[in-house]
Amino acid sequence: MTKRVLIVEDEIFVALEIEDIVTSASLTVSAIAADSAAALRAAPESDIALVDLNLRDGATGPGIGQVLAERYGIKVIYVTANPSQIGSASAAALGVITKPFRSSTIKAALALASQDNDNEELDYAAIAGFTPFLPRLGSLRGSEYSE
Repeated sequence: MTKRVLIVEDEIFVALEIEDIVTSASLTVSAIAADSAAALRAAPESDIALVDLNLRDGATGPGIGQVLAERYGIKVIYVTANPSQIGSASAAALGVITKPFRSSTIKAALALASQDNDNEELDYAAIAGFTPFLPRLGSLRGSEYSE
């Protein structure tokens, strides 16, 4: 089954760029949400979420990411220029992609999040711009992943 990706981003051009990357990775975009309310409405139809921190309703990204992961079982990846703002919400997420990002970084992180077996030992080449949060992601080592 094709994974459904929720894009939580209030800057429309960034959201559309991420949407293009997601579809080019043969995944489905479940919704683009600019605020926490829209993200929660789309949550039941989503498997993975790419979440910015500063949304239309303020710095609600860390909290919404935590809710998406804990309440809905969604695999959350933060996408932000301010990773230090994530704080304790990082415990519920797979990791963070730092803006500006490469499309290859988003694709590699989506491949990681698309794994159905959370206990599977994963061994990926280093993904430039992605910082994993959970030990179950395995090591990110090797040469830089580039486009």
